[in-house]
Amino acid sequence: MESEKALMNKAKRPVTSRLCRVSGLMTEIMEIQAENPTLHVLFIPGNPGVVSFYNDFLESLHEFLDGNASITAIGQISHTSKDWESGRLFSLQQQIDHKIEFIRQELESVKVPIVLVGHSIGSYISLEILGKCSEKVVYCIGLYPFLTLNQQSTKQSLIGKLAASSVLSTTASFLIASLRLLPMWAARRLVSNSIGASWSDTAVQATCTHLRQYHTMRNVLYMAMTEFRELAAEPDWDFMRENQSKLAFLFGIDDHWGPLQLFEEISKQAPGTSISIEREGHTHGFCCTVAGSVWVAQHVATLIKNRFSHLQ
Repeated sequence: MESEKALMNKAKRPVTSRLCRVSGLMTEIMEIQAENPTLHVLFIPGNPGVVSFYNDFLESLHEFLDGNASITAIGQISHTSKDWESGRLFSLQQQIDHKIEFIRQELESVKVPIVLVGHSIGSYISLEILGKCSEKVVYCIGLYPFLTLNQQSTKQSLIGKLAASSVLSTTASFLIASLRLLPMWAARRLVSNSIGASWSDTAVQATCTHLRQYHTMRNVLYMAMTEFRELAAEPDWDFMRENQSKLAFLFGIDDHWGPLQLFEEISKQAPGTSISIEREGHTHGFCCTVAGSVWVAQHVATLIKNRFSHLQ
């Protein structure tokens, strides 16, 4: 699309990064403040919950919303470049509580509507936040949502077994962390020539700064273990039906985290929900490429503008 290409070549307003403490826990924040915002977008990442992966997405979203929205992205606890929490491990529920406390601590004075945007398990976290903060949050968008286990997925089964074993998860974290022995330039080249062959510089840099940390990988896998326990149950369909006018989801064609069976089930259980399928081939890890970040940002902006017509 022409608007996508134009945005990819346009100088966007950059995000700023900061650290803050939420319930005493060091938290990585990325944000873009609008001069006169008409709404506030709070973005919840997936797992890994490293907000710098989403730099291109956040900047593009700000542009597509015509600079009318302030945007805040909050990282998962201890998915950080430094081990601020001295090796502590944090569950899915603790991550949820952390985001709710952040809203109460930092966004309580926000007078404009708050829109939640979550990616993967961040979509599940966003639904939980909506249930607890319905007086502040008016809309919730889930991107490639991970809301319940996919029993047909071999990949999920393997990841679940790895995360459930303290021996395997510790060993895997140690092996990945051993890549810290490489200088940054060598680590970037390794990532670019392997898993990140098509990735943006932003995604490669986020991988090298955050995922080579032992504490980060242990927390990624520990959070995953607790996700698999919590999401063994079906979604709360009653809650989704009650809030279907506030919900929107974007699914991918071949995404084992948010399979099309879930798309069909939401259509059946909560038919008033806005649901779409991305057919451009950007995949679950859309934030790892500039093109994926721009396309999804445009989709999110369109959903928000359709919901809040005064942004048109």
